[in-house]
Amino acid sequence: MNGIIPLYKERGLTSFDCVAKLRHILHTKKVGHSGTLDPGVDGVLPICIGSATKVVPYLMASGKVYRGQVTLGFATTTEDLDGDEVARQALTRPFTAAELQAAAAHLTGTIQQTPPMYSAVKVHGRKLYEYARAGETVERPTRTITVTAFTLKDAGSFDAATGTQTIDFEVSCSKGTYVRTLAVDLGRQLQVPAVMASLTRLKSGGFTLDQAVTLDQVAAAMADDDLTTVLRPIDYALQDYPHVALSEKLWGLVKNGVFLSPAELSVDPNTVATVALSYQGETKCLYQWSTEKQQYKPLKMFAVD
Repeated sequence: MNGIIPLYKERGLTSFDCVAKLRHILHTKKVGHSGTLDPGVDGVLPICIGSATKVVPYLMASGKVYRGQVTLGFATTTEDLDGDEVARQALTRPFTAAELQAAAAHLTGTIQQTPPMYSAVKVHGRKLYEYARAGETVERPTRTITVTAFTLKDAGSFDAATGTQTIDFEVSCSKGTYVRTLAVDLGRQLQVPAVMASLTRLKSGGFTLDQAVTLDQVAAAMADDDLTTVLRPIDYALQDYPHVALSEKLWGLVKNGVFLSPAELSVDPNTVATVALSYQGETKCLYQWSTEKQQYKPLKMFAVD
């Protein structure tokens, strides 16, 4: 059993909860997710089964798209609604769409971001949320992220009674981006406290929300002995690489890790640095050009049977 399940993660479940439930449903231990979703976030969570666990880094490297809401006027410890309120500044008027978009523009492109204290980023061998829960503070390393688009839907809604403004947004970003921190940073640009009010992941690992399946659907497919309706081939994670179909002779060499020449693969190393190799319709591995050897050598083997 090898492949990728584009799971729809419900709110209230951790990413590990999903892995544990799938291990039980599928009767296999070789299950791994490609990027954590917080319990309060729903959406697409690609889950790798069997030898597909080897493509997790490639799934995680792909861009992600989210839809959510940010509320201006107060802030919390966790940067979302699960935390305790730590700041409040009632808005006397709503920000205009132009003001909001100008602030979002400062958070678009290649930027530096500091992970939230309530996150799984490790510092000195401990996760940040462990420091936070113990009431300790620690210097957090900044990271470089890319925000391809940060689009706010008009000016949202303004609640004069609470002095808050809630705006719908959509963001396309690189791996490692904390969207709740992006929401807080939007408030910082506007000089008011802010919090992420809701979040749904629309796309991850090349899978979109309309392709995602529920745990119940996976269980039903398993009961019917027909996982083809929920399990996608490993190749879904490798669509960005040029593909070469191997002959039986070449496959005999590849599965033993033999280096191959550009002529054998019919590719040009000047334009193709990494190539996906398949046999009988199944992607078996990635080969990468070696300038030193002047040949393509194994980068990652997914299956040798």
